[in-house]
Amino acid sequence: MECNQPKPLIILIGPMGAGKTTIGKLLAQQLGFTFYDSDQEIERVSGASISWIFEKEGEVGFRQRETRVLDKLTQLDHVVLATGGGAVTIAENHHFLKRGIIIYLRAEVDIQYERTCRDRNRPLLQIDNPKQKLTELFCKRDPIYQQLADITIVTGHSSPKKMVHDILLQLQDANITV
Repeated sequence: MECNQPKPLIILIGPMGAGKTTIGKLLAQQLGFTFYDSDQEIERVSGASISWIFEKEGEVGFRQRETRVLDKLTQLDHVVLATGGGAVTIAENHHFLKRGIIIYLRAEVDIQYERTCRDRNRPLLQIDNPKQKLTELFCKRDPIYQQLADITIVTGHSSPKKMVHDILLQLQDANITV
């Protein structure tokens, strides 16, 4: 009798601008997995942009949609999933995230700011001092990211391909078969 083992699910967490989508696509390609970005999936399912959802429903409405999408996506296997930066702020999501191997892409605030300062599709940063907001979010969320992470990779200093290589090495070193 053949036993069907589920394929691993790799979940990328971290702040906006850490490179979750870029790294996630490359990692999925390297592993032959399917890539999903939870924010893109929220937009696809709802037929509305993240900015519009924030404007009409606020962050609470967005987080409710995000939780539903995370529950569905984390039930898939053979997947690399890039999550939104704030997904970890909802305790219910922790249960869903723990269905996979959690990789924290840790980016310092200066790196985040450099990568996001011109992006108008980041509702939380459409304020007078986005760098201060990034600092506040980092201070609040970094301990949660660290608590949830199976592996932490510091971003901003290596090429995306090198980071994917480092992730694969760490998975191997941790005896995680993908």
